Amino acid sequence: MTAIDDKTVVREYFNATGFDRWRRIYGESDDVNKVQLDIRKGHQQTVDTVMNWLTAEGGLGGLSICDAGCGVGSLSIPLAQAGAKIYASDISEKMVGEAKERAQSILAPEQLPIFEVKDLEGLEGNFHSVVCLDVLIHYPQEKAAAMIGHLSSLADSRLILSFAPKTLAYTLLKKIGDFFPGPSKATRAYLHREADVVEILKNNGWKIERNAMTKTQFYFSRILEATR
Repeated sequence: MTAIDDKTVVREYFNATGFDRWRRIYGESDDVNKVQLDIRKGHQQTVDTVMNWLTAEGGLGGLSICDAGCGVGSLSIPLAQAGAKIYASDISEKMVGEAKERAQSILAPEQLPIFEVKDLEGLEGNFHSVVCLDVLIHYPQEKAAAMIGHLSSLADSRLILSFAPKTLAYTLLKKIGDFFPGPSKATRAYLHREADVVEILKNNGWKIERNAMTKTQFYFSRILEATR
């Protein structure tokens, strides 16, 4: 499968069966199974970690932040609540629509992020910080460097990435179907070696400021914060 095929599969999946599944996972509905609830908790831990990092040195008032691959707004909305100026994008039109609805039900009109339907390669502009959570999983290793390079060109001061780390244990779990469970899971899942991602970041002029690991039973995510 080529990269363009991967992108098409991801777009179609998150505009169809994947949208219904992940909207429940990222929401507050009780209509989730044990695995989905575990993934919800893991994803929220990742969001909480990133929020703690971004607010550690003071308020976010007026700070421009790009949430690349925003999903249903799990990070965009609390960032906007904290006073940041948010540009949020996702490859899925349905995900963006859901994010808009959630934001409008919670935020004041002047707090609302700018939402757009775009893939990562289509993003433009300059931002103080760019955050891209759990999107690298849709990019094979040979395409990851170009994608991270493009995100780097958008960020003036900080780039935060999360990805499923490629280790022997996680590779084995993935192969036996336990790493990304669920009958409606229909996209390829790519793992990435942390050393490879760090090297790509350093080649783009970044230094690693902080790192963390979110680990639940079914959700694994390495988070890296890079600064200029």
